[in-house]
Amino acid sequence: MDSLEVKVIRKTLEAEGITSFELARADGAPLPAFSAGSHVDVQIPGGLTRQYSLCNDAIEQHRYRIAVLRDPASRGGSVAMHEAVNEGDVIRISAPKNHFPLQHAPRTLLLAGGIGVTPLLCMAQRLAAIHADFTLHYCTRSAERTAFRQEISSSAFADKVFFHFDAGPAGQKLDLPAALAGATPEHQLYVCGPAGFIDHVVSTAKASGWRSEQIHLEYFGAAPQDTASDTGFEVKIASTGKSYTVGAAQNVVQVLKDHGIEILTSCEQGVCGTCITRVLEGEPDHRDMYFTDEEKAKNDQFTPCCSRAKSKTLVLDL
Repeated sequence: MDSLEVKVIRKTLEAEGITSFELARADGAPLPAFSAGSHVDVQIPGGLTRQYSLCNDAIEQHRYRIAVLRDPASRGGSVAMHEAVNEGDVIRISAPKNHFPLQHAPRTLLLAGGIGVTPLLCMAQRLAAIHADFTLHYCTRSAERTAFRQEISSSAFADKVFFHFDAGPAGQKLDLPAALAGATPEHQLYVCGPAGFIDHVVSTAKASGWRSEQIHLEYFGAAPQDTASDTGFEVKIASTGKSYTVGAAQNVVQVLKDHGIEILTSCEQGVCGTCITRVLEGEPDHRDMYFTDEEKAKNDQFTPCCSRAKSKTLVLDL
């Protein structure tokens, strides 16, 4: 990927298990501009690349700020960020990308679950700056696990934010149907967090009359897949006619790499869309969190990092 060299100018423990990293150009030059909802790909020590949302004010060009939840059950990225990346280190990141853009609306509802607050915090800053009508509901396990709590509480938009703690009294917990009530067709909903949180919000929103086009979401990680019934299949490369077998415990990216065919990847779990590949023949078994249901139904592209095949063969436009 096209990358930027940045220096970690500040590393801060923001909450239990959550650390923020402030990044700036070592030469002091401005960073590329970004918009609310943007993320950067971070090249982590050990050869991993992971996506982290920018959670500072989008008007700033002297720094980027990301926040990382330390997850021992992750595939190594979060632990490496916490343990191997320190103040003064120089790392490489991509220019900002935005797959979760903010649309202007008469009223905006932001629903954050845990570390999912990061892109929504940037959105809240933008909405407050333009004096838009919005509300942010921020759900976490406890006050101690709530990143940026003091920053938000002392912000100019503090009166628009409601904190909800799983460990807190019943009266302060999120009443989701009430929060979603009264929407008009012009209202917009943004949700980010764990897959279970997002799925619950989306299903409740649709039951409350929100249309799909009003609901915007970004997953931070794919839900666990049941792979017990996985079987092998073939992938055929259209340009060469060669076919390769993908075993039950393998993925397409791994197999093609073993045969000298590189597909650019980043998240490796179907969240970011980096590895999207056109499918010319066959039916994919979509396991990503990136495509909409309508896009999946076309079966003309898939994410080879995690998706498989329902047909015996997939012919790929490679």
